[in-house]
Amino acid sequence: MALSETIKAGPASGKLDHIPGHLGLPIFGNTFDFLKDPIAFHNGRREQYGDVYKVSIFGGQTVVLRGADALEYVLMDRDKNFASRRGWDLLWRLFPNGLMLRDFDDHRSHRRIMQVAFKPQPMRDYMSGLNDGIANSMRAWAPSSRFEFYPAIKNLTLELGASVFLGLKMGDDAAKVNQAFMDEVAASVAVLRRPWPFTPMRRGVKARAFLLDYFRDIIPARRAGDGNDMFSQFCRAESEDGAFFTDDEIVDHLNFLLMAAHDTTTSALSTMVWALAEYPEWQDAVREEVLAVGTEQLDFDAQDQLAVTERVFKEALRFRPPVMFIPRFAERPFEFGGYQIPGETSISVSPVLVAMSEKHWTQPTKFDPDRFSDNRAEDRSHRFAWSPFGGGAHKCIGMHFALMQVRAFVFQFLRNYEVALPEGYEARWQALPIPKPKDGLPVVLSRR
Repeated sequence: MALSETIKAGPASGKLDHIPGHLGLPIFGNTFDFLKDPIAFHNGRREQYGDVYKVSIFGGQTVVLRGADALEYVLMDRDKNFASRRGWDLLWRLFPNGLMLRDFDDHRSHRRIMQVAFKPQPMRDYMSGLNDGIANSMRAWAPSSRFEFYPAIKNLTLELGASVFLGLKMGDDAAKVNQAFMDEVAASVAVLRRPWPFTPMRRGVKARAFLLDYFRDIIPARRAGDGNDMFSQFCRAESEDGAFFTDDEIVDHLNFLLMAAHDTTTSALSTMVWALAEYPEWQDAVREEVLAVGTEQLDFDAQDQLAVTERVFKEALRFRPPVMFIPRFAERPFEFGGYQIPGETSISVSPVLVAMSEKHWTQPTKFDPDRFSDNRAEDRSHRFAWSPFGGGAHKCIGMHFALMQVRAFVFQFLRNYEVALPEGYEARWQALPIPKPKDGLPVVLSRR
């Protein structure tokens, strides 16, 4: 189909000279400005160049497409043009065969097998494991005038990963596994992309090798057993057409999924608990809802009773989504926003930039869970106004598990504790690779 005459056509060579934007320093491009404050960086570029502009980050040029329409166009990908694997090239050394780094028919076939592990009965089994794991871990949380929440919740989610994902108690291996995950994530955004000695990338590559060997050794027992952990589900999963995972596919999927679930949930819960402490009226409202359920742990079928809890969590994810930017790779030319984008081009869209847009949200910098209530429903102003879990074929397969884990944690946490911020405290957050508090999020923790 012919492009409109209003489209700003690019040069035949496929370069991005026709796309507005400044590419920054030689070699490093805009990387340092971007890492310093990603949102301010992109807002400044939008003011200068509009909704389509180019940047140079982590050694490559990228075309940024702004807005909810851009999110819908790229993530729904009706023409199967936007590859996730080549978009996430920062992760290929570490998670080359995880579900997120597969595309089109290959992605669909793997996702179909994996969905077996997220059916209702396995989810009920996971809820049981979550409840027990949260209760056991939280017993060690002593009241304090300066309780560092972030490392505590990070350890708790790791322990949940050991029990619910892997079906084992990690014991002395916990520290090694935790460090391996941290090394992988740190390497994923390292400015130096080669695994040279003493570099973050080298540590990340070594961490990947350790984790894959660790998981591979467990497969025979999980495949032969009848465990209800997620690892066992993956080992035995079979799609309706008889397809199943090989050993290598199991360890690759598990490595990526466990890392993603661990760090994203840690980030999301840190933001939510900060919000509960910063806005005690919402803490009181959620606690009242939790106590009204009348049980010590959250039953799987009682989750729909936590409407206020869900609104607060959704607002926390709008405020600071764990994945702020979503990269893709355009395999063929396409048009957006009046520009012809050549094929073989990296592109980027952003849930957080849309989530902070006045076009879709009233006072977007204000923390206001009621914007998700039925009578306001600001999240329905556009199907991609709120998209912290992505969308389209690559929408997070563990979304419902993540929501269940958050509900189970908040349920027990607010039954047992009250949380406040130290007087005069101002949170400082590191935005990338996944948002986290720079100071461990010290809170005043009191038993009820």
